[in-house]
Amino acid sequence: MTLLPYAVLLYIPLVCASLPSLNGTTFDAANDCPSYHARNLWRIIWSCVATLFACTWTGIHPNIPGMKEGKFAVVSRRAFIMIMALIAPELIVTLAAAQFFSARAAAKDFNREFCSQSPNAHIPANCRKWTTTDGFFAWMGGYILYVDNQPRATLTPDELRRFVREESVHMPVVEEADIEDKSKNDLLSKGVTFLQLVWFILQLVARRVQNLPITLLEIDTLAVTALICFSYLLWLKKPKNVERPYIVHWKKTEAIPLPPSEADSRLSKGCCFPAIFYLIYPLWSSMGISTITSHRAAHSRRVPSLGGYGDVSGAINSIKAAVGVCSMMVFGGIHFLGCNFSILTDSDPNPDQQSWFFDSMVVTSAPLSLFFLLLLILLIKPASDAPPPNWSSRIIYYLAMIEVLIFIVIYIPARVALAVLIIRNLLSVPAGVHYAVDWTKFIPHW
Repeated sequence: MTLLPYAVLLYIPLVCASLPSLNGTTFDAANDCPSYHARNLWRIIWSCVATLFACTWTGIHPNIPGMKEGKFAVVSRRAFIMIMALIAPELIVTLAAAQFFSARAAAKDFNREFCSQSPNAHIPANCRKWTTTDGFFAWMGGYILYVDNQPRATLTPDELRRFVREESVHMPVVEEADIEDKSKNDLLSKGVTFLQLVWFILQLVARRVQNLPITLLEIDTLAVTALICFSYLLWLKKPKNVERPYIVHWKKTEAIPLPPSEADSRLSKGCCFPAIFYLIYPLWSSMGISTITSHRAAHSRRVPSLGGYGDVSGAINSIKAAVGVCSMMVFGGIHFLGCNFSILTDSDPNPDQQSWFFDSMVVTSAPLSLFFLLLLILLIKPASDAPPPNWSSRIIYYLAMIEVLIFIVIYIPARVALAVLIIRNLLSVPAGVHYAVDWTKFIPHW
């Protein structure tokens, strides 16, 4: 069943390629090529949709679902992350970077405390060094605490280390091979996705070589898939589609120091309307600022869908922010490919071309303000672990507020404008867009 969507996605374009025009598009006999060398709007849209679906379905690595959650809840949550990846792929890259660095830090801390040769290390029996895969597994909800054979809460790596150190629980012995066995990574599905992506890129390159125009939808698809592929590289060691966590039983009879898993207190405070807050906190969590646990995640005893990371050092935070900024700039830079007049239309520059150029420039340059804000924070923040002075906190706070205003007023409207221009371009594409690539021209003739 896992391969069925990929088989359908690959089969339909092949059938469409063998059929005449499906939407009744007509060409001038004197100027246009025959129908077997043409592609219509439906084929263009389907090629983009197939590529986006294959990349997002393969690239997204969700956290472990709740113990008693149904299939609908799991699939709908994954669909939400996929839609978010299509709308804001740069946020998915930032989330993947936050999870990656947290997983590496968790593995490093575990090995330093339990598997090192230092005299202060607590080395229990059956100790095995953690890898990045173990760190991912722990942060995605891989260990759940049971008390009297009843689930109590999902353990973070810090809580698991503390309980092992205090001998409140046994050291969980989970081999990396067992984690990989729980993972549902399908090599054949990855191969199908890779072929679909390569075929899509080859078509774009061939069209540029033969001076054939490209739709803005194809440019946007290229930008989204590029960021999703980078997210996949960051999640390469993260187990995928794990359905059950590893149970850790509580040994002690006294009161449990870990409180029951419950929603973050900010969800219940009267700081703002709940509906507004539920729209804001996914953005807050995906940016890697901090994880906010919803009531549903707490009730299901699982890690939030956009969680799975923790606090890291200041240097790692800077690298994580730099990854997010670079992903935004790459996304805008790829859209600059659509600024070529031969891509947009066969005539002279029009207002849509100028708008596309301006909005692409905004999307590319606006993240630079994030980079300068990061440099200022690093300059203002003390080098030691001591809390920053009062004036430093105020400056950082005001700079952050300015940055939020910049993104609300400039970046988001520019992204919306790009989407509108893509739709307008599909409604009035130049005639050359319907020409298919003549692959015979790439065959050497002697």
